[in-house]
Amino acid sequence: MEYVDTLGVTMTGMKSELLQGTLDLLVLKVLALGPSHGYAISQRIQEISTDFFQVPQGSLYPALHRLEDRGWLKSEWKDTDTGREARFYALTKKGRKQLEAEVLNWERLSNAVASILRTVE
Repeated sequence: MEYVDTLGVTMTGMKSELLQGTLDLLVLKVLALGPSHGYAISQRIQEISTDFFQVPQGSLYPALHRLEDRGWLKSEWKDTDTGREARFYALTKKGRKQLEAEVLNWERLSNAVASILRTVE
């Protein structure tokens, strides 16, 4: 079964909702590995999550533009390995700070949920 949440991220195998900002966090984290173009970002998210997350272009590119508008990403046109031109995105200094804050928030949230799951019967 496939489920597309309100952020437009497709998750296979289970019906679930992602928290607001999860797609942004995933994109920032992937770009922390180095500059990349949209298709490669989508593929990397899918690969790292072992096909759990699939990010369609209709969700990814608005997210990239939103992150760029916030000053968390910068972009430039470059040639890909295949010789085609694509827009490559990279984290800015502000984006790295935001990623740190988002990871911290995510860890706090997931720890709180895990605590509840372990103790509530």
